[in-house]
Amino acid sequence: MRCAISSRAGQVLARGSLIIQTNEDGQQTLVFQTDRGKLIPGGTIDADGDLTQASEELFRQFYKTWGMTEMTLTAKPNI
Repeated sequence: MRCAISSRAGQVLARGSLIIQTNEDGQQTLVFQTDRGKLIPGGTIDADGDLTQASEELFRQFYKTWGMTEMTLTAKPNI
């Protein structure tokens, strides 16, 4: 899914895609891959498919990457 990460002022910080990576143990991780190739890992997706913990960890990683809070992830389908 194509996405943009924006600051609270509306400045686009990055554009990229939300992807799910599966490791050799079968655990799935939510990851944001920027159009410039940077991978920002989120948390592990729960076995029942719940993305809450994975997305919370992804936003913590956004904070570490850009040093700001109140960012918005805007998504649109790949067409």
